[in-house]
Amino acid sequence: MLMHNPPHPGEIIKEFCLDPLNLSVTEASKALGVSRKTLSAVLNGRAGISPEMAIRLSIAFNTSSESWLMQQTQYDLWHAEQHRNELHVKKLVAA
Repeated sequence: MLMHNPPHPGEIIKEFCLDPLNLSVTEASKALGVSRKTLSAVLNGRAGISPEMAIRLSIAFNTSSESWLMQQTQYDLWHAEQHRNELHVKKLVAA
């Protein structure tokens, strides 16, 4: 079952990982081994969580990489479902 309008994983990172540790984007990006631009794009919802970023987050914050990918999948799927009626797909059934 899809969560209703799930937050972008970047919001979760900011609110539950960076803010409690009082980390700046610059500090967090250095710790994660990514550029400030890359992390900023994720935090601001302009980029998604890749498998590699999920692993980086899991190491840095002692979480599972699967949980980060699942959050991204839920976010992407919910937004795609909002355009379901715009897709021109025919049902295929066995004769």
